[in-house]
Amino acid sequence: MADATTASSTALVPRAFGRTSLTVSALGYGAGQIGDARLPDGDVELLLNTVLDAGVALIDTARGYGLSEERIGRFLSRRRDAFVLSTKIGYGIEGLPDWTPETIRRGIEEARQRLQSDVLDIVHLHSCPAETLRSAGVVEALNEAVEAGTVRVAAYSGENDDLAYALESKAFGSLQTSLNVFDQRDIESTVAEARTRGLGVIAKRPVGNAPWRFAERPDGHYAEVYWDRMSAMGLDLGADWQDVALRFAVYHTGAHACIVGTTNAAHLQQNVEIVKRGPLPEAMVAQLRTAFAPHAAVWDGQV
Repeated sequence: MADATTASSTALVPRAFGRTSLTVSALGYGAGQIGDARLPDGDVELLLNTVLDAGVALIDTARGYGLSEERIGRFLSRRRDAFVLSTKIGYGIEGLPDWTPETIRRGIEEARQRLQSDVLDIVHLHSCPAETLRSAGVVEALNEAVEAGTVRVAAYSGENDDLAYALESKAFGSLQTSLNVFDQRDIESTVAEARTRGLGVIAKRPVGNAPWRFAERPDGHYAEVYWDRMSAMGLDLGADWQDVALRFAVYHTGAHACIVGTTNAAHLQQNVEIVKRGPLPEAMVAQLRTAFAPHAAVWDGQV
């Protein structure tokens, strides 16, 4: 676990993670892409160490991200004190149905083994519907691990009404949700309330899957919805989209940390330099908020 005394001197804007005992960097690394078995192990090892060397002190993964957990454990276990480790569970245990107490318990134990870590800093129930949260045993199983000391923070990752229920349940110390220029729905509601209550907040998709890469509506790039929103908002930021989008997410959404995934070390360093530039001008923030406002009632958070 990284804290104020162990974080690298090059750490990116260290932030207390709500009222938890954790300290995170404003920029985190989303480790979904390194789960791809087609990526050579050597390239992944170099990238993960470059992440830490750049001062990024939060790495977020999940059971469903292929080889991601196993590779983080194999390549970063010797540097475990240099970063906050976040993962997500609730499904995919052989021989067990998803979203049962035993699946939660097994998910935690298997994650500890793959990540080569006795303690997991943050463990999320991953896109778990509210009706499942209400069922007996699932949340309790996660909090049992907190009480046992194998998990530091019980967390929830999700969107919309499910996210609101997770907050109101008072069962979690951290939330993860989509927050970006095109996903502002929860900034002044769920996220603001979470911060008031002392929860940590992690923004996923902080650059909205970068829809500005495409001159026309993409197909199969997981950016279609955000491309539609970008078009509807009528914003013209030219070549500055990455800069504006990332700084908006980091400094103007209420998130303590924003996780960005990449397999390109140069892109990682670009994101680091962007975050170091600090908040956007107030006029730019107002422009982005105003462009989203007419759509706030109909644009749901993207799961």
